[in-house]
Amino acid sequence: MARPRVHDLDVLLDHARDLWVQGGPGRVTTRELSAVSGVSNGAIYHAFGSRDGLLVRVWSRQAEEFLRFQRDATEQVLARGGDARDAVTCAALAPADYATRDEQGARLLLAVTPHTLATDRLSQDDRRRLHHLRAEVRTLVHELATRLTGGASPEALDLVRHCVVDLPGVLLLKPARPTDPLARHALEHAVRGILTSPHLTEPPA
Repeated sequence: MARPRVHDLDVLLDHARDLWVQGGPGRVTTRELSAVSGVSNGAIYHAFGSRDGLLVRVWSRQAEEFLRFQRDATEQVLARGGDARDAVTCAALAPADYATRDEQGARLLLAVTPHTLATDRLSQDDRRRLHHLRAEVRTLVHELATRLTGGASPEALDLVRHCVVDLPGVLLLKPARPTDPLARHALEHAVRGILTSPHLTEPPA
């Protein structure tokens, strides 16, 4: 059975993401996807290999777009003369800012982690996708920690990870929507408060 064309794959992933957002990952089945897309079950299976592979492709496509958005926003802050604390704050607020252009995508990314998607039924390509995305996050955390302290000690890495990874997931999923201005306000002040920690050593001049 022929594999769908690249454009068709993008359309399938759009449909699968809509199903996921509407009804959770349990709603994303080949049967449901076939019904909404008009593509046969066999063609969908041939394209993604398994339902787990389909979920990884949906999530990883969204994550790749978000990570580009996050890095671009952070680099713009630094280019305008912002310091390391401004850059960390910008990276932490990126999910809230991304939600203003793609709220459902932001909710999906905040609610799901690569760890929850990693199963023994994934292909090597899908495992590599997840590994690459985790590495991208680690690289950003490492770069920001180095800017903050002049190095990347375990303490600095943990602090930045709390700001950029942990806090957004906690504070932005609690309200009715991740675009809630109060949630964004709370996140910004929580991050800036953490960045005043007396345990944070300034980088050498």
